[in-house]
Amino acid sequence: MSQTRPRRRSTTRGFKRTSSLLTEQIRKAGESRGFAVSRLLTHWTEIAGQDIAAIARPVNVGYGKGGFGATLTVLTTGANAPILEMQKERLRERVNAVYGYNAISRIRITQTAPTGFSEGQAVFAQKSEEPKQTFSPETEAEAARTASTVENDDLRVALERLGRNVLSKNKT
Repeated sequence: MSQTRPRRRSTTRGFKRTSSLLTEQIRKAGESRGFAVSRLLTHWTEIAGQDIAAIARPVNVGYGKGGFGATLTVLTTGANAPILEMQKERLRERVNAVYGYNAISRIRITQTAPTGFSEGQAVFAQKSEEPKQTFSPETEAEAARTASTVENDDLRVALERLGRNVLSKNKT
């Protein structure tokens, strides 16, 4: 005798998260360019650091025949190549920290024009700073009063900034 299980009812009512629909395509696209770990692409600024990410971006991870580590190819402009050359070892350590082992043994720097060529069209621009938010005098005074008992200057300034943000959010 075969037992039939009752069919489980879906709780999503036919909807799926966009990330679950695109995960496979993103992984395939990343692996076709040599990125087995797509985090290297998606979190490049955090991995490489703001200063390196502003002048370079990852292009390819190539695995040699010998299996003694991979080569990361990084795209940068001609003027920034010497700067990046001096920071290659630090970049390699940061990337290997993401992989969790010594996956990258070499970093190759590829130079391009400031606006890139055919495929790349790389534009290296630093992240613009957000405009400073202005607070009401009452919010400023209350945040300063709340943090005034803290003796450490750096901590007091940070707490004042946090207090201003929290108080301004509560009023909106």
